[in-house]
Amino acid sequence: MKYEPVIGLEVHVQLNTKTKIFCSCSTQFGAQPNSQTCPVCLGLPGVLPVLNEEVLKKGIIAGLALNCEVSQYSKFDRKNYFYPDLPKAYQISQYDMPICKNGYIEIPVENGTKKIGITRLHLEEDAGKSIHSEDKSENCSFVDLNRTGVPLAEIVSEPDMRSADEAYNYLQKLKSLIKYTGVSDVNMEEGSLRCDVNISVRLKGDEKFGEKVEVKNLNSFKAVKAAINYEIERQIDLIECGEKDKIVQETRLWDNDKQITYSMRSKEDAHDYRYFPDPDLPPIVITSDFVDELKKLLPEMPDQKRERFIKEYNIPLYDAEVLTSVRQLAEYYEDVIGYGANPKKASNWIMSELLGLIDDPEKIYEFPVSSKNLAELLKLIDDNTISGKIAKSVFRDMIETGEEAIAIIDKKGLRQVTDTSEIESIVDRIIANNPQSVNDYKAGKDKALGFLVGQVMKESRGKANPQIVNELLINKLKGES
Repeated sequence: MKYEPVIGLEVHVQLNTKTKIFCSCSTQFGAQPNSQTCPVCLGLPGVLPVLNEEVLKKGIIAGLALNCEVSQYSKFDRKNYFYPDLPKAYQISQYDMPICKNGYIEIPVENGTKKIGITRLHLEEDAGKSIHSEDKSENCSFVDLNRTGVPLAEIVSEPDMRSADEAYNYLQKLKSLIKYTGVSDVNMEEGSLRCDVNISVRLKGDEKFGEKVEVKNLNSFKAVKAAINYEIERQIDLIECGEKDKIVQETRLWDNDKQITYSMRSKEDAHDYRYFPDPDLPPIVITSDFVDELKKLLPEMPDQKRERFIKEYNIPLYDAEVLTSVRQLAEYYEDVIGYGANPKKASNWIMSELLGLIDDPEKIYEFPVSSKNLAELLKLIDDNTISGKIAKSVFRDMIETGEEAIAIIDKKGLRQVTDTSEIESIVDRIIANNPQSVNDYKAGKDKALGFLVGQVMKESRGKANPQIVNELLINKLKGES
């Protein structure tokens, strides 16, 4: 390809504190419009903001998860602009002295991994929400200020991404890391994670960046990917047609129905916001002891957990990636092993039997079969109490009834038959009743053995030990040769 895109992302993550960043109003989602406000978040004259310490702690924890440096000294600034949902006509944010900076995350690429730099993570308050009437005859808009003052961590990446796939992988990894820390639910549907994309195009080999375009109104990772691909093509087409001057620094919106971007407004520069230190908020001074205490709150992160799973439990890379993709899923898996299940069998069972039955792996502890009960079921397979096939039937009963595996097995008489003489009598009958299959096997048709095994298992109602069945059949068929 003649051109290469240069992509950077600005991600806003809502920190899951119970109250807002500078006042005690609730941050609960879905409340009645304008029911969670006070003089501070309404920007009334004479009020003073007070920093919520939990916001500071959770912002730093997020920064540590992204391998950032924590600034010993930072401050809040006023970002001035006029908009109906910004009651003070300025937003309290951080400009030149963010709380965290110089971080990175590693994302999967075709030939391994790639490090994506993170310029900064800074704290700020959210604005309100404008709601426009769908009835054109009304020609009016409404403002809900419940979100005003909700705490955000804005995470700004370096322009290190070179494709929509890399941007998508970056978002997935970022979401996973933040979710692991527990400082946000990063729920896009509720606005807990929002993303703006900066895109430019240049000739491959050029060091100078092209004109940057910002794209907003991206409500899913899929939309981010589609918008990037569209914008890359749009900019390349303009360059190829000799209309490079039409690529200007602007903010564009993504139309998900038409799958296109369109111009919203010219893009502001930092000086347009007239940043200056907020006189009502003192600077933030962080000690190394404070940071060390927060580091202790960090869980084992997914990359480290994945590598440990591979080494400690001897499972394949793919299994480890799936099992560590969600913190609760990884914990459930380790609980199952902790109750004595074989690690590989537990991995296979969770991935093949369990995950297909739940919509959200984060809620795996709400699944009717507890980690302890699943471990007991797997141990019953290993000690030949039941076969793998019968275990699947027992598992379905466990989901429906909540009972333990052994209770279901005993109630239904499902214990595996390991008595060789009992199985041998069934094998003899199957051989006698299926002479054609016996002849086929002796003629070298191995599939015939599978048929005979199936017939034995059918007659035993799946309770015969498959290994014993195979051994008896083979020995008897060879003996008749």
